Amino acid sequence: MRNAATRLICFLAFDGVNGLDIAGPLEAFSQATRLCKSRNGDVPYRLVVGSVMGGMVETNAGLKLFTQRLRSFPGARPIDTFIVPGGRSDNPPPQALVSWIRKSAPATRRICSVCTGAFALAAAGLLASRRATTHWMSAAALAKRYPDIKVEPDRIFIHDPPVWTSAGISAGIDLALALIEDDLGHEVAMETAKRLVLYLRRQGGQTQYSTALAAQTAAGGRFAKLHAWMAEHLDKDLRVERLAAAAGMSPRTFARTYLDQVGSTPAKMVEAIRVEAACRALETTRLSLKQVAVTSGFGDEQNLRRAFLRRRGVPPLDYRARFASDKRTAGTGRRRPRATSRPAER
Repeated sequence: MRNAATRLICFLAFDGVNGLDIAGPLEAFSQATRLCKSRNGDVPYRLVVGSVMGGMVETNAGLKLFTQRLRSFPGARPIDTFIVPGGRSDNPPPQALVSWIRKSAPATRRICSVCTGAFALAAAGLLASRRATTHWMSAAALAKRYPDIKVEPDRIFIHDPPVWTSAGISAGIDLALALIEDDLGHEVAMETAKRLVLYLRRQGGQTQYSTALAAQTAAGGRFAKLHAWMAEHLDKDLRVERLAAAAGMSPRTFARTYLDQVGSTPAKMVEAIRVEAACRALETTRLSLKQVAVTSGFGDEQNLRRAFLRRRGVPPLDYRARFASDKRTAGTGRRRPRATSRPAER
């Protein structure tokens, strides 16, 4: 253990907060504290849920939380780490909360956000010229509203000292485990993850949602039929010329319009949809890698592997070992999956 001093971790609550943004990380820190106390009597964390005015706040799911008033914690040390959870993305963060964050940040060792809590940190001026992430559905809005932030929408969490930001909702637990590892070392973080029945480091990024659906949302539905057609013909020739013909446009006009409307080149979108199809096959079937490569349109295993490393950050067999719904599929392939995963930040 690196330091036996008790650290005060404060979660900043407000009406409309995402309950899991608080409860998930709170439980991770609680488990780490119980673990250390049982081993050597150390109490590494004191956990507080606070709000600007104190008293009752209501989560967006209707759960009522009793909070302590910020900066009035009897007998407490100064705040070591405060964590700003998210709320409804269409509501601006409470101004009183933003003011408190701005005033308190200089005296706080570590500043964190979960999900759309990044908007509160941004409003307080703490993310300017920094790398940051948030829920994938809100990443574009964060980048547009605060163009000086280097938003990375596919990250599970990002550490740009002294600020940590994490992706949507459940990623707050990944963030908490990373903070525990930073404070107490790998062994304690690993044991805490095991108690939570989680991996210490989740593989891949947060874009585990429908690629075609996200593209259609970005394009306002203009290419919805084309994306559906692409998903049904992954094993066919999907070069720009063929896609342009399917869209009823010239190749040059199609490529320019597609990039402008979707924010991605047609080739990158084809690869993303093919990787998503390969993910489903790896999760739910016992097809060999060669079969998966063919049915998802990659042709051979090497193309599949290269695309997986670009899009998911892990080889396809490692992905299958983690996410196969029938664990008997996890051993399908020509090599044994590695037992460890690489951090989402790398």
